[in-house]
Amino acid sequence: MALTIIHNNIEFGVGDKIKVFQKIIEGSKERSTIFEGQVISIRGKQGNHSFVVRKIGSGKIGIEKIYPLESPTIEKVEVVKNGRRGVKSAKLFYIRNKPPKEIEKIFSRNVKRMHKTS
Repeated sequence: MALTIIHNNIEFGVGDKIKVFQKIIEGSKERSTIFEGQVISIRGKQGNHSFVVRKIGSGKIGIEKIYPLESPTIEKVEVVKNGRRGVKSAKLFYIRNKPPKEIEKIFSRNVKRMHKTS
C-alpha cells in the first residue's frame, strides 16, 4: 500500500488536494478538462497504479473518479494543497461520510500535531 506516487516528476499522495488535467477527444474535436479534489486512495503495484480523487459537486453530492496513473489522457497533475503529513493509512474512505468542514478540521489538527513534535 503506497501513500505516495509520482506522475511526471510530481509527487502526490493520499490526503493531498490535486488538480488533474485530462485530455478528452470527441470525434475530431479535442478539449481539456480539470477535475479538482482530494486523493482518497492509491492502489496497484509496479506500473499498474491508479488513484481515486473525490470532490463535492453541486447539490452536495460526492463525485469520485478513478484515474490510471499511466493513462495517456492525463496531461498533468498539480498539487493544490498538501494534506498527507498526518495520514497514516492508504485509504481514506471514512471521509465519504463526513462534511467538508469536518475533513478540514481533521487535517488541520494533524498538521498542528506534526509541527508541535518537530
